[in-house]
Formats: sequence, C-alpha cells, structure tokens
Amino acid sequence: MQGSVAKRIQAMVDLETKGWNTKNPDLFLSIIHPDMAWPWPPTPDAHDPAEWVFVLGRFDRERWRRNWQEIFDSHDLVRNHRDTVKIEVSNEQDAAFAVVDIDTLWRHKTTRKDFHWKGRVCKIYTKLSTGEWKMMFQTGALNFPMAKSRLTARSIATRGRRRAR
Repeated sequence: MQGSVAKRIQAMVDLETKGWNTKNPDLFLSIIHPDMAWPWPPTPDAHDPAEWVFVLGRFDRERWRRNWQEIFDSHDLVRNHRDTVKIEVSNEQDAAFAVVDIDTLWRHKTTRKDFHWKGRVCKIYTKLSTGEWKMMFQTGALNFPMAKSRLTARSIATRGRRRAR
C-alpha cells in the first residue's frame, strides 16, 4: 500500500514538472489544495522561516494562473532538472512528503536576465476525504547543506550534543 501512495506522490511531482516543461499552469494548479498558502525564502540560504515572505498568498486559482502565465509568456525555459531524493508516507497513509532537488532556469525573453529556482524543496501532500491527493505546502528552494555562516547557535549546540553521544 505504501508503495502505491509513493507512486502517486511521484506522479504528482512529475505532473508539476510537466507543467513547467510545457508552460501549462493548469497541470500544476490541478494538484494544489485550496487551502495552500506558500511562504518563500528570500534567498536559498534563508533556512530561518522568520526571514520568509509571501509572494502569492493563499491559493487563488485565477491569480496563481495569471502569475505563472506571466512567467511563461515573458521567459524561456532554459532547463528544468528535478530529482526526487525521498518520498515519505505516513503510517496512516493519509499524508506524505517528497524531497526534491530542483534546478529550474528561466531567462527573460527581452532582458535576458536569469530567474533561477535552485535548491532542495519539501512538498507536503494530504489525502482528502474523497481519496484525492493534493499538495498542501512546499518550502521554497533552499541550499543544502546549510552554509556554516547561517547555522544558528541552537543548531550548533544540537550538533555538538549529537557528536558527544
């Protein structure tokens, strides 16, 4: 059973990727939970959620479609590499997450300026009462391992305690 859920989650990751590759926002939008809200780190090294911001706010299909379509219309997709690192399914078979390394490079058609999504994301999925799966949340693209300069005092202390064991 867990294998079939993991396959379903991978299929959703692949559908999202196809949406970017074909510049079809509806493929991506079809997997979004209506209650999704999507904060985004301002840089790939902003591991502290206190630094994150909202770009799109709570899911609104038409607003999000316009946003993605604006990117698709004004940018060329140079590359879109995605590698699923891990899929974890809850014991209850009603929640899952996928860790995906992404390297998506868009180039503005006029200015030639690059717009790069690169890093590791975690996509959180939930099973609805209807049996349908939707993406509930995703972290922004973050660099891993964390840069040493971004480690907090708490994370350094935690690492020290782990090494001491």
